[in-house]
Amino acid sequence: MRAMTAILGLSLAVALGACKIVPNPEPGSENAASQTDEDRMAAKAAEVYDSQLVPYVSGKAIDLPVLTSALHGGYEAAGKAHGIRPQAEGSPWNFLVKGQGTVIEANRESRAATLTLDATGDGQADVTIQLGPVIKGTALRDSADFIVFTDYRDQIEFAKLARALNDRTHAAITLPEGDLTGKTVRFEGATTLRSATDPILVVPTVLDVQP
Repeated sequence: MRAMTAILGLSLAVALGACKIVPNPEPGSENAASQTDEDRMAAKAAEVYDSQLVPYVSGKAIDLPVLTSALHGGYEAAGKAHGIRPQAEGSPWNFLVKGQGTVIEANRESRAATLTLDATGDGQADVTIQLGPVIKGTALRDSADFIVFTDYRDQIEFAKLARALNDRTHAAITLPEGDLTGKTVRFEGATTLRSATDPILVVPTVLDVQP
């Protein structure tokens, strides 16, 4: 009898040892756990884009001639006066800029589609607007002082946020059909410059084609 009791006790101990106690998940946590980085960063971009980022750019953007004039006085001086730079050592200056110009080239066939604008009336390119869907750089992310690297898990997640913001910009752009050459375009957006002579390549948060 004692032997049988011992065997039953041992069997019960083994069975309990093989069990894994899983607490009930918090409401909604199972969905959060199943999301990919891309899903979560897309949701974050959707959360901040219209409510924070677009008005932030509108409130802080400087006129394009102000930026170009400042750059003539030196890259670092222009950055300190008008730019935003992440804390990481060696990071380039980012600028929020607005203006308008005449389209002198419309490249809408490429996945990295662009509009090139003459903003001074001399027939030369002064600024290029990125349309996407492939939008280069991290200007939107890095020009917003309310987006802070330490709020994110690591550099990979932070990079995916930049991509999600660029995707959000592309989705928000609406342009009329047909050739836009000669049309006047008003824009607001962000650009990253690594020197005073870099081409100004803008990721737009506002893009209006004038009738």
